[in-house]
Amino acid sequence: MTSLLEQLREFTIVVADTGDIQAIETFTPRDATTNPSLITAAAQMPQYQGIVDDTLKQARTELGKDVSASDVATLAFDRLAVSFGLKILKIIPGRVSTEVDARLSYDTEATLEKARYLISEYEANGVSRDRILIKIASTWEGIKAAEILEKEGIHCNLTLLFGIHQAIACAEAGITLISPFVGRILDWYKKETGKEYAPTEDPGVLSVTKIYNYYKKFGYKTEVMGASFRNMGEISELAGCDLLTISPKLLEQLQSTEAELPRKLNPEVAAKMKMEKISVDRATFDKMHQENKMAFDKLDEGIKGFTEALEALEELLKKRLACLEGE
Repeated sequence: MTSLLEQLREFTIVVADTGDIQAIETFTPRDATTNPSLITAAAQMPQYQGIVDDTLKQARTELGKDVSASDVATLAFDRLAVSFGLKILKIIPGRVSTEVDARLSYDTEATLEKARYLISEYEANGVSRDRILIKIASTWEGIKAAEILEKEGIHCNLTLLFGIHQAIACAEAGITLISPFVGRILDWYKKETGKEYAPTEDPGVLSVTKIYNYYKKFGYKTEVMGASFRNMGEISELAGCDLLTISPKLLEQLQSTEAELPRKLNPEVAAKMKMEKISVDRATFDKMHQENKMAFDKLDEGIKGFTEALEALEELLKKRLACLEGE
């Protein structure tokens, strides 16, 4: 019998949810995805100190000695995300997701500007935009920015997605890929109810299953990539999803476990389901978002969390810059 990971790859594209290049080399996923928390963790690993130092020196040289350390750190963060992306793209055959600053999540124009800048950095390094997914939070403003970017040939990954209203708005906007968060939904329900959930009853699993079936029923091209897993049971219940982005720890467990893995999500089955089609404009989006306390709470919490991770990384970069300039 083959491992769960090998069986999963038969009907789902496996994506590595990490900024650790060594982990990506170990598990050879097709795609990889990063975020500020993952980049911060990777930036503190000794083996990547050279990338951090080179990025800081380049940013300082470009901006000049009169510019504040904060401005250098901000530029270095964007460059660092691209630097890790470039390293990852040398290993994987597919795409890497690079995240827009979470502090811009409610600003369409600023998101557009940052996304175009990130793409220009990749293209300046000889990487086609087809290999990049720009990661944007699934606010209404973020979705509208992504809709414009998609028309420019800049493909997007809409993250921090917790509700069907966000998913439908993304599909109607022609977004390339969405990342509905499984584990964070489970976290919210466990905290609210005090209950434990079996994988088949996991609210995060049920949410992603509903989104997947809706997309396949109505023929949307937007890909569904389940994200944020807490255990192997969640992954097994979503076998057959277009893509799943999985942490190295869970990839290792899947690789070392031999058991039957039946396909749970199937486009042909979904196409025959009876369900109502919903059109989501701004008013509908806002109404559904207000009524879905879990999605409201987790989107806000997620943006704050990514913002804190980014600010922590900028502090780390400022301290490292001070060390470099004091040498």
